[in-house]
Amino acid sequence: MSTKSKELNFEKALAELEQIVNQLDRGNLTLNESLALFEKGIKLTRFLRAELDRAEKKVEILLKNEKGEMEARDFNPEEYTASALEAEEEMEEEEEDEEEEE
Repeated sequence: MSTKSKELNFEKALAELEQIVNQLDRGNLTLNESLALFEKGIKLTRFLRAELDRAEKKVEILLKNEKGEMEARDFNPEEYTASALEAEEEMEEEEEDEEEEE
């Protein structure tokens, strides 16, 4: 599953992850099916973590100034989108490296 191709948002990804957990909990899958779902779950978890990190950065920007004092200020999405894209690319590279090792 590619998170880019499905246009996931946080809520959809979380719902899909919950479905995967429920399927794995039932235990009526083959080993290969379980592994495939586990892999999909890991990818969703990484996507969700990146989304939470992005949200956390937005909150921090709104709450702290350079002195560490609380204050609201403008959010520059380009600044944080670029770092999120870099993190996503790094995760994809790690996944490719893991696949090559197998």
